[in-house]
Amino acid sequence: MNTEPADVFQSRVAKHAALADPARLRIVDLLTLGDFSPTELQAELGMPSNLLSHHLRALQGAGLATRHRSEADKRRSYIRLAAGALEGLAPGVEHGAARILFVCTRNSARSQLAAALWRQVSDIPSTSAGTHPAERIAQGAIDVARHHGVDLPEIPPRKLDAVASGDFVVTVCDNAHEELTSLGAIHWSVPDPLRINTEDAFENAFDDISHRINGLAPRLHAA
Repeated sequence: MNTEPADVFQSRVAKHAALADPARLRIVDLLTLGDFSPTELQAELGMPSNLLSHHLRALQGAGLATRHRSEADKRRSYIRLAAGALEGLAPGVEHGAARILFVCTRNSARSQLAAALWRQVSDIPSTSAGTHPAERIAQGAIDVARHHGVDLPEIPPRKLDAVASGDFVVTVCDNAHEELTSLGAIHWSVPDPLRINTEDAFENAFDDISHRINGLAPRLHAA
């Protein structure tokens, strides 16, 4: 009995074959948390670059991962989990957190939206900060939050001064992540909507962050 189209079945076969390798499964486990540059994956896995490249090509070929260039340093790229790649096969609850802290450069859009969206899906407290905060929240962030019925308090952006013990830190822009390399933060490489500053750009950022938060929330428990 055929339960699904042949192309869908073959896609599942390719994904299972890719995940059968322990190194590739570990890479995917890491990508369920956030985006990693190849250099960061090498450090996490203790793996030479040629072998890592082989595994990344296999994951991309199976539709499990994608790669794009950093907005901060065009020589750098980030690997991310492809949308819908695991279809419910992501690892379960693994990480404890007293608070989740979202960080971007200006704390005017992405990190503010992330903290507001987090409050809708988790009892773990959330906050946000910027490495070089702006004077005010971007109007586009306010508008997109209002459009989706998300409570986005219009509080001034604040500077990242320190990370408290128990904070689970997520950087949501490439500049902040590459500036805070010693922080050990999970990274979401979300394009800056202010670069284009259109309604669509803010919608795309909102959708990207919302998708990632819905994937991360079930994996964290209150510490």
